[in-house]
Amino acid sequence: MEAARPARADDRERIDELRTEFFAELRAYRGGELWVRERMTAARPDESGAFVGTLDEAVVGYGIVEVSELRDGGRIGAVTELFVEPGAREVGVGETLVRALLEWCRDHRCSAVDATALPGHRAAKNFFEEQGFVSRSLIMHRELDGTDKGEPPPDMESSEAGGGA
Repeated sequence: MEAARPARADDRERIDELRTEFFAELRAYRGGELWVRERMTAARPDESGAFVGTLDEAVVGYGIVEVSELRDGGRIGAVTELFVEPGAREVGVGETLVRALLEWCRDHRCSAVDATALPGHRAAKNFFEEQGFVSRSLIMHRELDGTDKGEPPPDMESSEAGGGA
């Protein structure tokens, strides 16, 4: 049976194994390599919660949520990592983890929770939508190659870049 519980110190090695799988999976998606680099070097938040998802007592997934203070004093949670082993998907472990993360955010006075799905990772997008998440923002990204002067790349017309000025 699937369940979720707060992570314990003795879960650390297993979470590290799952995290390695998670990062390898995400590197294949557009934006994944940079996302992994950001997570590997992210500053530790003031408040965070870590949970493990289990199937018949075996740890098969994990989730991490972080709290950010908004300038107006509000608080928002962010599911920064959520992963379930491929062989344990589709049986409710992910949903159980999300419920635990949302409850943790409620307990920590968050008014909302964000989660990230990389471009092209349709399964992650669909999963979060099934859990009641909706898109509220898209992050646009552009690599700089050192010779960049701020102009669009030569193969882009100004109308394709969002319209003319």
